[in-house]
Amino acid sequence: MLFLLSSPVLFPLILHFLSLLPPTSARQDRSAPRDIHALSADHLRYLAEADPPEWEGTVEGHLGKLLIPRPVGSKNSTLVQNYISSVFKRLGWHEEQNPFKSETPIGELDFTNLIYTFDPDAPRKIIIAAHFDSKYFPDYPANQFIGATDSAAPCSFMLDLAEAMTPLLQSRRDRLRNGTGILRDGFDEEDAGETTLQLLFLDGEEAFKDWTNTDSIYGARHLAHKWSESFLPPTHPLSLSARRFDPTPSVLSTIDVLVLLDLLGHRSPRIHSYYRETDWLHGLMSSADKRLREAGLVEVESGEEGWFSENRYGPGMIGDDHVPFNQRGVSVLHVISNPFPNVWHSLGDDASALSVPAMNRWNKILRVFTAEYLGLAPESSASSGKRIPEDGEARRSADEL
Repeated sequence: MLFLLSSPVLFPLILHFLSLLPPTSARQDRSAPRDIHALSADHLRYLAEADPPEWEGTVEGHLGKLLIPRPVGSKNSTLVQNYISSVFKRLGWHEEQNPFKSETPIGELDFTNLIYTFDPDAPRKIIIAAHFDSKYFPDYPANQFIGATDSAAPCSFMLDLAEAMTPLLQSRRDRLRNGTGILRDGFDEEDAGETTLQLLFLDGEEAFKDWTNTDSIYGARHLAHKWSESFLPPTHPLSLSARRFDPTPSVLSTIDVLVLLDLLGHRSPRIHSYYRETDWLHGLMSSADKRLREAGLVEVESGEEGWFSENRYGPGMIGDDHVPFNQRGVSVLHVISNPFPNVWHSLGDDASALSVPAMNRWNKILRVFTAEYLGLAPESSASSGKRIPEDGEARRSADEL
């Protein structure tokens, strides 16, 4: 599925890959650190305990619908796509399906990327992404490969995240429409509301034979190219702003950062940072995990305290869906276990490879990370049903708008 550039023989290839990347300044502007307001202890607890509830088994929540072989173009792939779509239709998110055809080593196949956006009119977005296809194997029993960590579990985390974030996003939207956005020291909800959440389910990440530049990441390559040539209208805020990233801003210019999830859900993941412009986001996610652990809001299995490494690696180490976006200037936070799970690309990557405490922990980490990035906070206490106030908070009145 992925190509690990770890051999010294491949060092010249790494240098060539780096030479293809846009200038650093082109990416840093997009992913410049935001003013992050950490959730209060009450907010942290509320968000960790909010619906949907913790999973008690691997077939609970959304995961049970995804733990099936689902190679590109199969009936099971269509079932998974329809299920994902049904979740977002119920939540009221904007759906965009991106179907396309591509030649593969086994012939021409139909692919479909699934794109869900809470507010499609927002000028900027943070994208959280994973691939929903499982690796194709031609013969039994290998063709029963499920890919639980790769990437059924990450997709299920995204569905949980959508359900948890929707009430907060809806409350923000209502406040801004009513002219009662939150104002407090250093925080203006109207400004924060210009960035929305987009969840991207990519098709065709896996190679059909050997991982090459043409036999891999089909959906990501297609979508990155499409978005790079989809230019923003002159009336778009990024077209009007002097802070635009290029003379002809495209859909890619609206992406603050692409957070790619892969090979997660098992015990003992090691999460490293690969891009200097998103080291701070790796730190934000690590901080969310640390605070949840210290507050006793996640179950930590023996020896599982430290998932997030302080090591800083260089870009280009791991080929994955982020590459065509990063090559076009999109900042990336690659959240992938490295080393890979020992069941990688084997029939052992099924439900038995997953850890329920680890998956519940990831769900809560992603909730806190996303809420803090977007400046969202729970509106009411789980215990009292009353709004949890913030110190120094005020409301934006209609007269101030």
